[in-house]
Amino acid sequence: MVFIYTIIGYLVVLLTLGIVLSFRVKSQEGFMVANRQLTAPVLVATLLATWIGSGDVFSVSDLSYYHGYSSLIGSAGGWVGILVVYFIAARVRRFGQFTAPDILEARYNQYARLLATITTIIAYVTIVSYQFRGGGWVINIISEGRIATETAIPIVAVFVVLYTLLAGMLSLAYIDVINGVMILGGVFLSVPFLINNAGGIANIAQNVTPRAHSFLGNMTWIEALGYFIPTLLLALGNGNMYQRFFSAKNENEARKSVIGWIIGVILIGVALQTLAVAGSSMFKGLGENEAGRIILLVAHDGLPVIVGCILMASIVAIIISTANSFLLVPATNIMRDIVQRFFKPDITDKSIVFWSRIVVVILGICAYLLLSFFPRVLSAAYAAYTVYGAGITPALIATFFWKRATPKAGTISIAAGMVVTIGWEIARKVMGEFPMGIPAIYPALICSVLCLVIISYLDDPPDEEKWKPFIS
Repeated sequence: MVFIYTIIGYLVVLLTLGIVLSFRVKSQEGFMVANRQLTAPVLVATLLATWIGSGDVFSVSDLSYYHGYSSLIGSAGGWVGILVVYFIAARVRRFGQFTAPDILEARYNQYARLLATITTIIAYVTIVSYQFRGGGWVINIISEGRIATETAIPIVAVFVVLYTLLAGMLSLAYIDVINGVMILGGVFLSVPFLINNAGGIANIAQNVTPRAHSFLGNMTWIEALGYFIPTLLLALGNGNMYQRFFSAKNENEARKSVIGWIIGVILIGVALQTLAVAGSSMFKGLGENEAGRIILLVAHDGLPVIVGCILMASIVAIIISTANSFLLVPATNIMRDIVQRFFKPDITDKSIVFWSRIVVVILGICAYLLLSFFPRVLSAAYAAYTVYGAGITPALIATFFWKRATPKAGTISIAAGMVVTIGWEIARKVMGEFPMGIPAIYPALICSVLCLVIISYLDDPPDEEKWKPFIS
């Protein structure tokens, strides 16, 4: 019962703070970009809490069960992407809008904005769906099976939706400071205890799943890059990240936050990997759809109770903070990039906040309904990374680094990446495997980049006013 009391107490604290902060939200800027007042320490905390999601907990567990530390290849894609982001953070803040599609319309056209919004909704609702599943696993384990995962998932979904609609970015950013501290403390505290309980490093090495290759584990190069590239592209184009940079107090705070972010992401990523690898040596015989539960099993059965409670609370912090953020961004996109841009440009701030909250509820329901399409967290995670990374990232990064990209090319590039990914994933669902065994990232990214490059060179060069605000 101590696990249940710990989690309930932690969630009550989060919900109470969310209610208190909700009274401070009076405008669109408050709900969407925290009144543009976030300093670097707060940005670091909210970027960390958002990036380290249940994909890191459950996908890392899944990959580690079969491949050990080789699965850091997937995480490394994000690290490389964040390093590149350092060079554009200040330019994003200088632009001073609300969403990534704001950037794409200014650089390309309104159709690029619309397609990017649709792509974001698809990707982010998918990501939210597996946060719900992860939360359901948590409740199932801490209740020692008395609450079935299928029963627990709707409970998690209701809490996440309620928490998100309270105060928007203003609430998420400051509460993520608490979540960030909890994540850091819980993960790093658990590592030495687990290594000791698992019998030491030598015993762990003897009991993990045998690896065919010292670097790749049991992966092929095609599989390994199929994990690396989507994570890289998600980091480069992450709408959560752009919305947080827009929330920064100034350009300098935005740039400084990236340094703390990359350090924290690497340290937490390696620590989570260690928990998963050590756990895989203790909990054996897990099926394909169960391997993602290793870190949860570690928290509940592999650590002293107090340490396990702290780690379990950290996992809950990871799930809640990620689900909230990935619900808020598409809700913001719908209101800002569709409703306000195309249908009701004179909508009041009060109406935006009200309808943004309604959209959060609708998207939460969609995420819940999507659970049946992806029974495995790993599959859902990389499908979401791919549709977003191949659809939006090439055109978005070209905004900051390539003057020659034209409006038509950027728009078609987004459409190509999105459509190819969705088609490939549907084919996988129907066939039971990817066509020709090739992950969706390869055809989707190739089509997206080729459309961007070839059409840009076939078109006349864009006017200077299109690229100068982002490149100069």
